[in-house]
Amino acid sequence: MRKVGVFVLVLTLLLAMGGHALAQSPGVTEKEVVIGWTTPLSGPAALWGVTALGGKAYADYINSKGGVNGRNLKVILKDDAYNPTRALANLQEMKGQVLAVAALLGTAVCHAAKDFFYENKIPLVAPYGNVRIWAELPKEKLRYVFVSYPDYEDEAFYLTDYGIKKLGAKKIALFYQNDDYGKMALVGVKRAVEESKGKASLVETVPYEVTERALATHALKLKESGADTLVIYPTMSHGALILKEMAKVDYKPKVLATFTLGDPIMYNIAGEAWEGTYIALPGHSGVPGADPEATQLAENLIKFNPEIKGKEYLAVHGAVSMAILVEGIKNAGKDLNAESLIKGLEKIKDWKPEGIGAPVTFSPERHHGVNASRMGQAKGGKHVPIEGFVLYKPRF
Repeated sequence: MRKVGVFVLVLTLLLAMGGHALAQSPGVTEKEVVIGWTTPLSGPAALWGVTALGGKAYADYINSKGGVNGRNLKVILKDDAYNPTRALANLQEMKGQVLAVAALLGTAVCHAAKDFFYENKIPLVAPYGNVRIWAELPKEKLRYVFVSYPDYEDEAFYLTDYGIKKLGAKKIALFYQNDDYGKMALVGVKRAVEESKGKASLVETVPYEVTERALATHALKLKESGADTLVIYPTMSHGALILKEMAKVDYKPKVLATFTLGDPIMYNIAGEAWEGTYIALPGHSGVPGADPEATQLAENLIKFNPEIKGKEYLAVHGAVSMAILVEGIKNAGKDLNAESLIKGLEKIKDWKPEGIGAPVTFSPERHHGVNASRMGQAKGGKHVPIEGFVLYKPRF
């Protein structure tokens, strides 16, 4: 009888707590939601890690306004140095501690981790990598992934087609990272050249390895191709290195760059060689200094992390990704867990995070929320949008 009495007492206490201890979701308490974020804070892609600083600052900004449905956001931030093995180890450490993971960065990292989220029932929101990784997953696995990122093939087609139709490109070369990030760009460039029906040709493709730093021979090979237009798909560091090496050999083609080089910090690391570069700015973010909403958001982020000053573009990029997750949490309501978060994200329709970018739409049948680009150009130390958004078909 004494054991029964103890059981009743414990049960009474649990019920008095609202039953949350009986059905607590990982990463969720009465007052807190824990979000995981692994990203390159060091290594060859460390500049891209600013996205995580922006996402964390946005979480702090939301907390300053009372959080989401009475809960504050806590971000567990880990460095993976752009290394898939290290990223997987970080994810394993987060398992059981987080409700969701935000903005996994890098095509190789995303590919290595593609099964982790379904296997552990952890939603992944706004990863940065080759969209086709997720498009190839079976629907039950895809249910845990929400992407708001341009497809590299679609973007590369857009860049190349723009070069041909608007810039008069005749001979095109591609400098690209030798993994799925760059290889998908190669597919898009080839498709645009084929569809030009002889107006342009692809005269050279020059890959590099992410561990390489000496790019003089790459630049010389590009010059010897005679290309009047160059499309580039590198890290920010490698983008700066190749343009500097091209300048040394007096090779000055028109340059069109993927959106991952969209931060004006490129002027700091590439110097004058960056001036005039065309950039396919992404549909899922904005340009501080050009878009009023992005400018305002950047100012808010700097208040919570002064290190963001001078790196606003990528910080806003990360903040918008976190904003999508926040909207899903908001839509999920007070009873928050992985399932309710998925349903909350699937309620997002024609929505612009903080008024920024092209509209985002998710549904049970659509987990590629926005696939879009607009052309920008490096002018006088800034990146300036020069066209409106072009929307591509969602890939899944």
